[in-house]
Amino acid sequence: MSIRVATDVGGTFTDLVLIDDDGTVRATKASTTPTAFSRGLLRTVEKAGIDLADAVFFAHGSTVVINAITERRGARTALITTRGFRDVLEIGRGNRPDMYNLRPRKPRPFVPRRWRFEVTERIDHQGAVVAPLALDELDPAIEACRASGIEAIAVCLLNSFANPEHEAQVREHVAAALPWIDITISSDITRQLREYERSSTAVLNAYVQPVVNGYLGEVETELREGKRLACRPVVMQSNGGTASFARARRTPINLVESGPAAGIIGAARIGEALGEPNVIYLDIGGTTAKCSLIEDGRPKTTSEYKLEWDEHHAGFPVLVPVVDIVEIGAGGGSIAWIDEGGALHVGPQSAGAEPGPACYGLGGTQPTVTDAKLLAGVLNPDYFLGGELDIDVEAARAALGALGAKVGMTAEQTANGIIRLVNANMINALKLVSVRRGYDPRDFVLVAAGGGGAMHAGALGAELRVKHVVIPPLPGTFSAWGMLVTEPRVDLMRTHILRADRLIPDEVVAVFGDLEREAAEAFDEQEAQVGALRFTRSLQMRYHGQEHTVSVPLGNELPSLAQIEAAFHTEHERAYTFALDDTPVEIVNFHLTAHRTVATPRTANGDGGAGTAAEKGRREVDFDRHGLQSCSVYERASLPSGFEAAGPLLIEEPTSTTLVHPGQAVRVDDRGNLVITNR
Repeated sequence: MSIRVATDVGGTFTDLVLIDDDGTVRATKASTTPTAFSRGLLRTVEKAGIDLADAVFFAHGSTVVINAITERRGARTALITTRGFRDVLEIGRGNRPDMYNLRPRKPRPFVPRRWRFEVTERIDHQGAVVAPLALDELDPAIEACRASGIEAIAVCLLNSFANPEHEAQVREHVAAALPWIDITISSDITRQLREYERSSTAVLNAYVQPVVNGYLGEVETELREGKRLACRPVVMQSNGGTASFARARRTPINLVESGPAAGIIGAARIGEALGEPNVIYLDIGGTTAKCSLIEDGRPKTTSEYKLEWDEHHAGFPVLVPVVDIVEIGAGGGSIAWIDEGGALHVGPQSAGAEPGPACYGLGGTQPTVTDAKLLAGVLNPDYFLGGELDIDVEAARAALGALGAKVGMTAEQTANGIIRLVNANMINALKLVSVRRGYDPRDFVLVAAGGGGAMHAGALGAELRVKHVVIPPLPGTFSAWGMLVTEPRVDLMRTHILRADRLIPDEVVAVFGDLEREAAEAFDEQEAQVGALRFTRSLQMRYHGQEHTVSVPLGNELPSLAQIEAAFHTEHERAYTFALDDTPVEIVNFHLTAHRTVATPRTANGDGGAGTAAEKGRREVDFDRHGLQSCSVYERASLPSGFEAAGPLLIEEPTSTTLVHPGQAVRVDDRGNLVITNR
């Protein structure tokens, strides 16, 4: 028997999903072990009772990159840049997210000024060498790095996106003197303009590279030697595709949203199977809630991703393709608190896996969303994680009661307030990926996953008035399942500014041709034995005089210039509500996505359960404005295809609980999905 396996290390739980030869899907969960992530991963393998010698595919997703950055646990990093550009990281951009704050604080760079070194050289924006590289000026910087115990070095030279020759020479010179240090050159990560963004991306890649090298090396050793894994493991990237461990170790910044990206790919597959190409995806985990939009079956990606961005902070730009995700601190472990003015807040702080919510009984005393759902009757204390985790209802009541006492509310009222507030925060996040980008949620289905997605999705879908809500099989481990239906992927972006009204069509063909050859070479030997390459092309375009761009997909065949311009006007009007038909248009960036075609398993368990759909019990649930209501409780595994019932009701499974509200109905489709509609 052969199996396909995927593991996803999240902030609270580590998930494993496997599919065997006959398409049967199995899943297991274990608590994440923050001090040694690989320990939690291996625990899921042991709990699943599988022999990895039978695995023909093994995918892995992890929060190790995002954690290293947010917790500032990366390597001691230096930066080498063009003379005169030492302070680019400090200066950043002049725009302020918090426009009324006249004294904003810029984020502290990951490389302090004393470890930012300059070298004389100059390349112009077209790639011509203006001043030769003075390699001898690097020797004092090398000695300073040696003396300071530098562990990683980033190199970002002016206009290297147009000509990376000098960066390659710097790497060669420094590596000869410091062979034990990881060196990142910006042109290996991205070939797009914008010095600050390229510098930030190169620095962040260097900052996490030693951490990721150690982590992936440890995981691969444990899997291949300790667990007899026969196949070569792959890792989930932020762009929605997989890469070999070797390629991921060279460019680890591509793993910044590793796990969430897999869920989005899985949601696209669910939408495809349902004949619903337009999907809004929601993933509510233990620490955060993440949402994204899929249009015409294609997940949105962005190259303007910013780490630690919020309405008050500019964050750190990452100039690599990332599946377009809006993420908020609103997961099951998000802590509820009251500010000095007496207002209730939820998150972004999280109780995490250790100590976890108060009800876990592991030392946590602060109330969380999970505690609120437990007290509202949504969660079954005797069936949490399939009964593996002992839940303390009174500990949750005490934590909520202590918080509520500060503002004169009972524990039950506080629980309702937390649920109401966290739902409002999630609605705002869902609108950020839909309404505020020119999309009408009524044209979309909402696919909800994660341990908490099924509990909140019914209320959120009703508020947004989506076509219907879909809860896929195994929602609590959905990101891991998504990894099983992904393919190896490489994204290449190249700045090449061209005026559309002066464009020679062959120029577009030539640039994409160069990118296609580069993409074929980018797949290393570990990935060369799978299927043929296929390409997706897009252009980032703007009106002449504009600063930023919109992305224009081109389809499988390159359209005419007139069609490209028309598509740009349409995309610009959708994004900004206007088009300038009489203004010249520019192409700024060429974007090529290359996929290796591989066999992927079918998209679900195949059908519902084989049971009789009998109630397993009843439970009173507090629906806030609708009051306490008695709900039928069903076991999801017992619900056959075609099962239908009117709410209110609960459908339980080991890793998630689906809540169907009054005025809603649920049915089980022929693929085992729960489909919730408003009556």
